[in-house]
Amino acid sequence: MAIKTLSAKAATALDKELMTTGAFSIDQLMELAGLSVSQVVYRVHPLNMGGRVLVACGPGNNGGDGLVAARHLRHYGYQPAIYYPKRSKNELYQRLAKQLEDLEVPFVEDFPAAIKSTDHIVDAIFGFSFSGEVREPFPAVIRALEETKVPVTSVDAPSSWNIETGRPQSGVGSKFNPDFLISLTAPKPLVKYFKGRHFVGGRFVSSAIAKKYDFEIPEYQGIDQIVEVGAGGEKL
Repeated sequence: MAIKTLSAKAATALDKELMTTGAFSIDQLMELAGLSVSQVVYRVHPLNMGGRVLVACGPGNNGGDGLVAARHLRHYGYQPAIYYPKRSKNELYQRLAKQLEDLEVPFVEDFPAAIKSTDHIVDAIFGFSFSGEVREPFPAVIRALEETKVPVTSVDAPSSWNIETGRPQSGVGSKFNPDFLISLTAPKPLVKYFKGRHFVGGRFVSSAIAKKYDFEIPEYQGIDQIVEVGAGGEKL
């Protein structure tokens, strides 16, 4: 059975509904998303495998999820570092960055150089709304992700991938295959092209919302915010 997915249009509509009739704030949703991302890293890359985590953040919500994840990872005992070249002027993102600065989490400027001294990478550059070409300064970052042997966890979508059709056919991102992917709220169509370990993080979603948008809420265990799922959506 094929896994049920959300198109980019449906995902956008769902986010809007969560923040209106669902009564969630953007802060809450970002906190829940970042917590889920941090739990995936903890699951697939425990501290005994190396605690250095490089988090690449884009200028939008995906980057905000990465900033939240880095804060949680710092409290778990990891040593995160942040690559955040296009900082948003939005107050929320500024507060998230300040929280990391207060925890003495370093912000780095040279991504390819930073890769050489990390144990795991979180790709929080572009999310489900990405389309078109990768713009500066991110082409070099995507190329570094393509070439690295360091394990990579992508947030909601591997950066540069089309939400419907997956990897670009050529150019930047055409060879990018992260090791791990966490789909936030619900999987997007690109997951059918993804070959690594796939997790879903959306424990806050109500059954009514899931029914309306025609996707299934996986069975979460204990205090987990994530579930690993197979190609057919089955829990692993």
